Amino acid sequence: MKRPGIVGSGQLALMLAQAAGSMDLELQLQAAAAEDPAVALACGAVIGASNTPEATTALAERCDAIGFENEWVDLKVIAALEEQGTTFHPSASVLREMVNKRRQRQILEKLNLPCPRWCDLSEVVSAGGELPEQMSLPVMAKTISGGYDGQGTERVLNRASLEALLMRVEPRQWILEELVPFEMELAVLVARDAAGTVELFPLVETHQQQQVCDWVLAPAGVSHAVEARVRSIAVSLVTALDYVGVLAIEFFLAPGGLMINELAPRTHNSGHWTIEACTTSQFCQQLNLLSGRPLQSAVLKVPGAFMVNLLGFESASTDYSDRRQQLERLPGAHLHWYGKNEARPGRKLGHVTFLLQAKDAGLRRREAMEHLSAVRQHWPANG
Repeated sequence: MKRPGIVGSGQLALMLAQAAGSMDLELQLQAAAAEDPAVALACGAVIGASNTPEATTALAERCDAIGFENEWVDLKVIAALEEQGTTFHPSASVLREMVNKRRQRQILEKLNLPCPRWCDLSEVVSAGGELPEQMSLPVMAKTISGGYDGQGTERVLNRASLEALLMRVEPRQWILEELVPFEMELAVLVARDAAGTVELFPLVETHQQQQVCDWVLAPAGVSHAVEARVRSIAVSLVTALDYVGVLAIEFFLAPGGLMINELAPRTHNSGHWTIEACTTSQFCQQLNLLSGRPLQSAVLKVPGAFMVNLLGFESASTDYSDRRQQLERLPGAHLHWYGKNEARPGRKLGHVTFLLQAKDAGLRRREAMEHLSAVRQHWPANG
C-alpha cells in the first residue's frame, strides 16, 4: 500500500484526514501552520505553505503518492520530484494545464468540449479597447490563476467598467468570458485511476451567492439526456488528458445546452454531501487513488442529499458555539465545522448536510428548500 500525502491543510485536508482515519491510512500533510485543524487529525505534517519547495520535498520523503487540496503549488518542484520517483495525482504536466484558466479554455477548445466564448484581456488592449466580434458587453473578467470563491473575478457591465479594469490589472493575467444566461449551475466529480478506470459521482445542482457556493442539491433535477451528456464530457476529458485523480467539473446549463465553467483538480465543495449520502465519499475516493486501492462505486445510498455552506456573514473572532448547537438540533442535520479562528464575509466556516427522502425531483427540491429555510433561522445568508 502506498503512503498517501496531501499538499494543503484547509477544510478539504481536514475532511481527508477524517476519511483517512476511517480507512486505516496514515495520511501526511503539507500544512501552512501547525495550528491548522487538519494537522491534529493527520498522522504527520510538514510545515510550509503549499508553494514552499522545501516543504513539498520533505513531504515527498514521507510519501509514495501525493495529491492536492489547493492549486497554489510549485509546479517545477513537483515535476522534479516526479523524476526522482514520487507519484503525484494529478501529475505536474496535467496540473499545469488545470491551474491556469487560459490553458483550461484552450484545452476545452482543442478537445471540442463546450465552454463560454472568451478572449485574452491583452487582445482587447491590442485592439484599442474593443472586444472581439463574437463578444459583447457585459462580460465576466477572470484572473488566469489564484482566484477562488469569487476572488479574482468580476462582472464588466459597461465600457466604463472595462476601462477601469484595464487601468487596474495586468491584462496578460486576465481573460474575459461571455456572461452565460444559464438556467441552472451543475457540477460533477469524476475519479480516474492509472489503469483508466473511471467512476463518477451523481450530478448535482449548485447555487452561488456573491459568487461563492451557497448550497448543493443531489441529484440534480435534470433530464437523462443532460446526465448522459455530462457523463460523456467527463469521461472524454479525463481520458484525453490521461488524468489520474479526482476532478471537479462545473457546468452552466443554458438554453443552448451544457457549457463547462470551471475545472478543479481535487476534491471540491460541491461534493461534501457525499460523506453521508454516497457509498464512497469524494475524500475516500481520493485516498483510494493515493494509497493504491481500487476505485469504489460512488452511488447514492438515499434518494437525495442537500448541503448548505455555512459562510461567514461578518468579520469576527468566534466559534459560533450557540449557532452550531442550534444547527445540530435541526432534524436530520449533519454538521461539519472547520475550526477556523476568524470569520469574514463569504469565508467557508463549515457545512451542514441533510439526507432527503423524496424520490420525485420536484418534491425533493421542496424538501431541500424547507431545510434551507430552517438553516437560515440560525445562520444568515452571505450578503
